[in-house]
Amino acid sequence: MEYIHYIDSPLGRILISGEDDSLTGLWFEGQKYFADTIRKDAEVKHLPVFAETERWLEIYFEGKDPGFFPKLAPKGTAFQKEIWDILLTIPYGKTMTYGGIASIIAERRGTKRFSAQAVGGAVGHNPISLIIPCHRVVGADGSLTGYAGGLDRKESLLKLERY
Repeated sequence: MEYIHYIDSPLGRILISGEDDSLTGLWFEGQKYFADTIRKDAEVKHLPVFAETERWLEIYFEGKDPGFFPKLAPKGTAFQKEIWDILLTIPYGKTMTYGGIASIIAERRGTKRFSAQAVGGAVGHNPISLIIPCHRVVGADGSLTGYAGGLDRKESLLKLERY
């Protein structure tokens, strides 16, 4: 069974979803692909993983690195999950480019190049915003491009992390 819970944040209301002991989604209300992986029969309930997620968010919005992750179980393709795992390696307060992620994938696959646009598609469909830090991915020139939660939020998140 999948469950949902709402949280208020300094950047707007957040919907989180989970199953058993894992977080499966975290979206700002109104963001692109909002709640697109939640099952229609999801029920409102406060799971222990939601309390852990709230604790993570409280620390994060205080401008600190939480230093832990709730148990994550994002729903997506094997390729998307590979990209999201790379996002989890981007340190708090740092950024990585789409091309940099593409280079990691190319190296793993033994090829010279990989599409930064394919990477961008997977980054954009990240169902666990903030915790899987898609906001830390920037354009080749450092520009703030593409964030499903909106560029204003992306800028606010990076400022919070003192990027």
